Amino acid sequence: MSNSNIGNKQPSLRKPVVLMTMGSQERKGHDYQVMTHKYITPLVDFADCMPVLVPTCCGTEDLERYLDLADGVYLTGAGSNIDPALYGQENETPGKAQDKNRDLFDIPLVQLALARGLPIFGICRGMQEINVALGGDIYQKVYAEPGFNDHRENPDDPVDVQYQQVHAVKIKPGSWLRDALGTDEIRVNSLHGQGLRNLGEGLEPIAVAEDGLVEAIHAPSISPFLFAVQWHPEWQAAKNPDSIKMFQAFGDACRAQVRKTQVNKRHQAA
Repeated sequence: MSNSNIGNKQPSLRKPVVLMTMGSQERKGHDYQVMTHKYITPLVDFADCMPVLVPTCCGTEDLERYLDLADGVYLTGAGSNIDPALYGQENETPGKAQDKNRDLFDIPLVQLALARGLPIFGICRGMQEINVALGGDIYQKVYAEPGFNDHRENPDDPVDVQYQQVHAVKIKPGSWLRDALGTDEIRVNSLHGQGLRNLGEGLEPIAVAEDGLVEAIHAPSISPFLFAVQWHPEWQAAKNPDSIKMFQAFGDACRAQVRKTQVNKRHQAA
């Protein structure tokens, strides 16, 4: 091979690095930082990305350094609610766990990741964090709001029953999600007591439930890829073609970010 051919060879594309923030959980008098296995697996298997688990219990001093490593941000669900004070409300669910360390880490994480143009994928609590980070607010009790259905699971049911597909969501016509899934409507699981009320700046609904509740958002005016859903596509994702396509779309966006970074570095070195 000639030296000129060697010089023209394109660098291989490295696997994207995706930040996943962990949450607080108390176990037998000890505080843990945790991430559920079900969220990690589809990011590896279908998005083909490398997860980096980030603790949220040590403040935001190193947030920019974490972002220096990242090609994407993945905000998962959790058993805790966002502190309502962060979106200007009193707490209507005092019996529900909160995780203020995660709140105070993830909200600036969303804002800084957007400023860098990084892809963002949010699930359940992650979608609500994105909304609050951009100035939106939350229905704390969707089930008590006139006109909305009860979107909660039955806590006494087996897990497989809790995660059954129980209602439809309508996909925005002509949207990238409609094109990616190849359908106008899909059925999803439903395990949430809270939901998006007023959307934050730049956010738009891309899927809604039968009762009109926003079930998925994107932000085409402010982000090359921001996508978040209220349901749980990570649950047994390998058995759900729609879930696989969503994780693949996020992975593709992260690979595009890797390419962009590599091009910028070559230009800087030239």
